[in-house]
Amino acid sequence: MQTYVEAEVTAQERSVLERHFTSVDGPVAALTGLPDATKAALFARYSRTAKPLRRVFLDEFYRPEDDVAGIAAVGGDRASDLFSRVLSDYGDDSVAQLAGVHVSCEQVSNLVTKVLERGRLMGYLEQSTRYVFYGDKPGGRYRYYRDPDLLAGPHGRLYIEALDGLFDAYNDIFAAVKEMLQAPLTPDDGAARRAARAAALDVARGILPAATVSNVGIFASPQAFELLILRLRSHELPEARAYAELLLAELKKVIPDFLTRLDRPERGGVWVDYRRRRFDSLEAAARELGLDRSGADLGASGSSTRLLRWRESAEDEIVANALYAHSRIPLDQLLAAVNDLPAARRERLFAASVGERRNRRHHPGREWEAADYEFEVVSDYGAFRDLQRHRLLTIEWQRLGVDLGYDVPAEVEAAGRAATWRDAVERAETAFARIAADSPAQAAYLVTMGHRVRYVMRMNAREAMHLIELRSSPQGHPSYRRVAQEMHALIRDTAGHRLVADAMKFVNQDDVHLGRLDAEQRREARGPS
Repeated sequence: MQTYVEAEVTAQERSVLERHFTSVDGPVAALTGLPDATKAALFARYSRTAKPLRRVFLDEFYRPEDDVAGIAAVGGDRASDLFSRVLSDYGDDSVAQLAGVHVSCEQVSNLVTKVLERGRLMGYLEQSTRYVFYGDKPGGRYRYYRDPDLLAGPHGRLYIEALDGLFDAYNDIFAAVKEMLQAPLTPDDGAARRAARAAALDVARGILPAATVSNVGIFASPQAFELLILRLRSHELPEARAYAELLLAELKKVIPDFLTRLDRPERGGVWVDYRRRRFDSLEAAARELGLDRSGADLGASGSSTRLLRWRESAEDEIVANALYAHSRIPLDQLLAAVNDLPAARRERLFAASVGERRNRRHHPGREWEAADYEFEVVSDYGAFRDLQRHRLLTIEWQRLGVDLGYDVPAEVEAAGRAATWRDAVERAETAFARIAADSPAQAAYLVTMGHRVRYVMRMNAREAMHLIELRSSPQGHPSYRRVAQEMHALIRDTAGHRLVADAMKFVNQDDVHLGRLDAEQRREARGPS
């Protein structure tokens, strides 16, 4: 093994370093017990000096009095000074990628969760509507967002009555479907009964409105949070703009030096103005062209998945890109050479690019990103919510409405609650129409997860493999399982990319019932945790 030059430090310095570095002498060390700002500033300085990181810390950041002041103060003054010059004055945004913060965002509507989860370089966990019961009344009221502007206006009572009606129906439908699914099961079959309960929640969630509040946990860099706050501040929903200030207030308590640009008119101010003007211009253009009105000619009937764009040569491009790192010729010449090969030889090379996949987590390399697909999907809003969280693809969606219709699940029909579903949704749609005339953005709170929404998804073949195999798994919701299965068929049959489709060997095409039963049985076999 390589012999590394050991750090030259005194006994006292070693004592300091041992508190903040996992290794004093080795070439690799993790930082511990330091504020995020100090860690980020250390790395920013690190890139502009020949010194090792531990020497930078000792010479430029650490002060003996920090031991008295506590961990939160270590290197703080130096970090603040560095950020004021590097981030604010020089605009070196990479510095704002060097720290990370965990934030909880609670009681936020499902409309705004999609704004919170818009950034690619963030980690999210969101409270599930599939496994969490939403029929309770914390504080004596159902869990949905009460928009202050709507409640103070002429439609306040209508808004509350419509949403309460949806939650009343949710409770009734969940209980009826659960009873129906559990009826054939024995009392001691715990796994099947839990799977039936999960299936009932899956069915009932379709009548929950977009106003339903959720909890979202986020881990991200200061740069990602800065962009998130800009998105929220420029959003059409008052709730989003209000949440921006709540988020900023808490982030300032932990990473204030990273956020100074947001409140500067010539920085954060003009960024928000730019985003708002751009949104308003496109809204006006759509109205002038009559594109904001739906109709059957726009494909409004039923759920669907269409493949809009692909390249005929995609499979050859994957092979050429797979060989590129192992060759010594330009890519265009390599692609021409692959094109000239016999079909059987090209298929063997394609198989080599896939490798031996033993489970769905074995993904081929980035050469698969040479192939692109563009899908347009009309599905229920519940399915969209899960698919939107795939951050590596590009997804754009239209504003929620009721014009694309909804479906009543077969389980609801079988449980004798179809009329309950339709009556509650009809009242919500009536309220939607009246509120949309004055407040189109807030009217979307009344749209249920069972209503359809239209969206475009653009992804490369590598991401398509991940999404399709994951979202077609038996424990998935039937509505997004159908989208994943249709995408797979479109790649194989419409694009004609049989090799790409066949490489997705973990796509599940079965029509499953009680999709979580297998997972619940494994849980039961493991015993109590």
